[in-house]
Amino acid sequence: MDLNGKQIVADFYKSDFFKNRKTLEKYLHPDANLSWYGTTGLKKLNREEVSALSLEMSESFESLRAEIQKVVVDKNGVAINFTYHVRTIENPEEEIPLAHFIAIWELKDEKLYKGVQISQLGEEVEETPWE
Repeated sequence: MDLNGKQIVADFYKSDFFKNRKTLEKYLHPDANLSWYGTTGLKKLNREEVSALSLEMSESFESLRAEIQKVVVDKNGVAINFTYHVRTIENPEEEIPLAHFIAIWELKDEKLYKGVQISQLGEEVEETPWE
């Protein structure tokens, strides 16, 4: 895995994928699978299910901004640690931390192919977790 993979993963999480299906198609492999461990348990999602979830997000959030803390690359994948901050439709003036994430992706054909993601609600934000 080269630095290109690092950039692909970072760019995906910073993109407008939640409002733009074409962006999602640009980054997710057609056979993509994501295992997401979150506050409601494990969700196993294919590309279409990720797309449906993204549509739900676009109906709730005015904006979604990824604050990336760290991206690590090895020969087989890319790991990323980040926090999503959102502005809701109900309160577009205030940006709040939504959740903290760690995700590991294997890429295929320069697209996200197999991923595991863990999230926790973002009540608190540590400013410098890697220092």
